[in-house]
Amino acid sequence: MKGFFSRDYEPVATVEPGEPVVFQARNSGWYWDPDDEPDRPQGAGHALEGPFEVRGARAGQTLVVHIDEVTPRGWGVTWSDGAPFHWRLDGDAWRLSDHRVPSAPFLGVIGMPPPEPGEHSTIPPRRWGGNIDCKELVAGTTLYLPIPVDGALVMAGDGHGAQGDGEVSGTAIECPLERAQLRFELSDLELRSPVARIDGAWLAFGFDEDLGAAADQALATMLDLIERERGMPRTLALALSSVAVDLRVTQIVNQVKGVHAVLRDGALGS
Repeated sequence: MKGFFSRDYEPVATVEPGEPVVFQARNSGWYWDPDDEPDRPQGAGHALEGPFEVRGARAGQTLVVHIDEVTPRGWGVTWSDGAPFHWRLDGDAWRLSDHRVPSAPFLGVIGMPPPEPGEHSTIPPRRWGGNIDCKELVAGTTLYLPIPVDGALVMAGDGHGAQGDGEVSGTAIECPLERAQLRFELSDLELRSPVARIDGAWLAFGFDEDLGAAADQALATMLDLIERERGMPRTLALALSSVAVDLRVTQIVNQVKGVHAVLRDGALGS
């Protein structure tokens, strides 16, 4: 496990494009069981698995991340104003005393290190992914990330059992993962920021300390996508986006804020 991103880390495995990577993950506080005394390095962020080197990956390409499986362990915790609230998984729902929310597990962190040497915080999401904390990235979805370094050196972790848009207390249901499976492919698609394919929609992400700037970035990436896929001028893409694209706050708690633009299938017609 690593608590930072770094291009200087030796990969724990080298995989071919399309080859599955399977791992377990501690929760964001480095816990596997609630009564653990986690061995968390000083200054470390999330407990991440990897890095996984993708054979043939080159800086400037796009990494296609297929999220095949995210299976949570049976417990999780949400922090609010310094107080922990403990959840238990009960079938397809999480229970907190008499409160019940549907289980929708995902990896809060999937990303690659910045191209600069040294260790970098896992807290803020970046152009190359990381702590995106988007509740839509459940099993069966696909994330597209610009590759910053040769080999990609992907790291992942930060299991979330469920989360609302915004992640307003600073934490979701922070849970360890019994099993996660990812597959990586390579593309020459040019991206200014990440995009994702979910059930019935495309997402485009933006990250910035300023929420408005994050929204501008998400919209610009969505306009790139519409221009490319529909072959239309940007002014028309913008007019249609004002009618058909939704902007949502991904999270507001990770040093930089996140916004994702959502384009539902069929929103622009056939």
